Amino acid sequence: MENNPTPSSVPTSTPSSVPSSAPASSPGLTPEQLAERFEADRGHLRAVAYRMLGSLGEAEDAVQETWIRLNRSDIGEVRNLSGWLTTVTGRVCLDMLRSRTSRREDPLDFYVPDPVVREEGAADPEKEALLADSVGLALLVVLETLAPAERLAFVLHDMFSVSFDEIAPIVDRTPAATRQLASRARRRVKDAAPTPDRDTARQRKVVDAFLAASQAGDFEGLLTVLAPDVVLRVDGGTLTAAASKLIRGAEAVTAQALTFSRYRHAARPVTVNGAAGLVSLAHGSPVGLMAFTIVDDRIVEIDIVADPERLAALGVH
Repeated sequence: MENNPTPSSVPTSTPSSVPSSAPASSPGLTPEQLAERFEADRGHLRAVAYRMLGSLGEAEDAVQETWIRLNRSDIGEVRNLSGWLTTVTGRVCLDMLRSRTSRREDPLDFYVPDPVVREEGAADPEKEALLADSVGLALLVVLETLAPAERLAFVLHDMFSVSFDEIAPIVDRTPAATRQLASRARRRVKDAAPTPDRDTARQRKVVDAFLAASQAGDFEGLLTVLAPDVVLRVDGGTLTAAASKLIRGAEAVTAQALTFSRYRHAARPVTVNGAAGLVSLAHGSPVGLMAFTIVDDRIVEIDIVADPERLAALGVH
């Protein structure tokens, strides 16, 4: 990979700091202006890559690779630079997904994609832009089960309104076949990804009730806030792989929650992908990040990241 700086590191007042590989054929745009245009699209490209990859670090890598490809390309005939960048990012992500699929060893049953975490009530424009349409962890979990080409067609078309004519060359299919990819993905998402309540205040009340019942050892109280077919997914990563598990059903999840309660961990409210969540603390250090999917005031899915390395990388304190 070339060692070109990203646009955010390019001082526009210093032309000599712009990569020498900046496209020569970009009528009307100086290298500095091109960098500014890319920077203006950075948030959108990160949002595309995050939905494609479910990984914040890989999303940043994909955006960086898009910048490198822009610098290598002749864009003289490009009429819509933002659209061109979106499709390039999609192609980069597709390559990354295919590579990941060929070497994946971790069971998908336990895998929880990277959550976007912020303190409750704290403004974070960058994270808010990343989650402009409040993509939840439950949806990202389902997207992980799609074939790479299906995921690309669904994300670009259904989430970002890219036409099938534009997507087709990326997946090497006709527009009609690409439409079928998106349709197949849409059915799987509809069947498997619950549509969560959007009222964050009501979400918080349900999560608070869950926490209170857990800490009090209240079996019936937990059954009240859990949907009968609730799913609990714990991703312990490589360091704590034994903690990884998938549990289905309200009684089984209640029993697990009561087991956790014996450790008397403190909990702090946070927002996870735009929804109410919790950070579990032991001796002041985070040991778990809990994301809740709530439908009709009942918890239908709990996704927990219990991997110390990932918690640190995500900036969970």
